[in-house]
Amino acid sequence: MRLVGKNAFVTGGRQGIGRGIVDAFVSEGAAVTTCGRGPRPEGLSSDIVWHSLDVTDAVAVQKLASNMKTTDILVNNAGVQVEKTVTDSSDADWDAVIGVNCRGVFNVCRAFIPRMLSGGSIVNIGSISGNVADPSMALYNASKAFVHGLTRSIAVDHGPDIRCNAICPGWIETGMLDAGFDLATDPAVARSDALARHPSRRFGTPEDIANMSVWLASDEAGFATGQLFTIDGGMTAASPLNPGLF
Repeated sequence: MRLVGKNAFVTGGRQGIGRGIVDAFVSEGAAVTTCGRGPRPEGLSSDIVWHSLDVTDAVAVQKLASNMKTTDILVNNAGVQVEKTVTDSSDADWDAVIGVNCRGVFNVCRAFIPRMLSGGSIVNIGSISGNVADPSMALYNASKAFVHGLTRSIAVDHGPDIRCNAICPGWIETGMLDAGFDLATDPAVARSDALARHPSRRFGTPEDIANMSVWLASDEAGFATGQLFTIDGGMTAASPLNPGLF
């Protein structure tokens, strides 16, 4: 129960990593508010507060922040993915990806930081794609690099009152993972090859990211700020050689 007495706000809590973080925070004793586009999702515990919110709408974000209790923990998880190269990407793709992944994170941080208690923790969900480029994911790769840079800036500008860190997930079993493999000529072969490149010999789960989020949100991580924590089953630690051939 590491988060007892703390109020947490998690964006993008409908499914996947966000839902995993919401559930983990509740199990650790936090009072959790979450949001997403659309109505309240089925199966969300009654003690979790839900708001229908578009994080790209700065006015709506500011209004929500003003109406909420003081926040101890902020998790920026809401994100979208478009599987295209630069030359294939449209203005609409730019607006979708940069709008949510960059402007959305900025909007939420700008609105909530002034209302966070001293000792508060911000956890931004970045990606290994912000450090190493996945093919045909140009805007997504760039947007996550922005999240990483903003994370460092917040830690520097708003410490010691607020800690800010980013988690950089690798390949996590969500709809985004399937969409990535669907780009391959042979998705089954691509999935098998990717697994072979993980020393853990598995893809991650939302719970893997949630566990790190709990630690970063807790007082146990009191000396951790301005850092990017890679949780990828060892994939980016390995050389490009396929270990299955040796």
